Amino acid sequence: MATNRITREMEDREFSERPKQWMPPELLPEPDKMPGYAYRWIASTVMGVPNARNLSSKFREGWEPVPIEEQPKFTLLVDPNSRFKDNIEIGGLLLCKTPVEFVQQRNEYVNRQSENQTKAVDNNLMRQSDPRMPIFKEGKSETSFGKGS
Repeated sequence: MATNRITREMEDREFSERPKQWMPPELLPEPDKMPGYAYRWIASTVMGVPNARNLSSKFREGWEPVPIEEQPKFTLLVDPNSRFKDNIEIGGLLLCKTPVEFVQQRNEYVNRQSENQTKAVDNNLMRQSDPRMPIFKEGKSETSFGKGS
């Protein structure tokens, strides 16, 4: 007598879930974010040469290295030959954080600079414009419907 029953071994989750798929590894792992902070990987070396100028600039902007204690999942990934022993450096990139307010203030500053430069270029261009041959010609077009020729 045959029964249509599934054995206990086949009911196991291992048999019911979809097979896992291989995925390429991330180039840089995503840190666990603490509220109120923005994170960024900053170049500490380029082609094996320390990039002190870049690091110094970022530190003066308010970025600070993230201590390994804050991101314990990175313990095995950290470069053992790093100059930043208590921080997270992977492949010449140092994980840093800064308050979100600093990032917003920086973005506002950069946007203002960009707007001012655009206005300056436009003003300079308009000064050179000749009414006989304007650089910007305000075009007006008319469209009519239903008129035949």
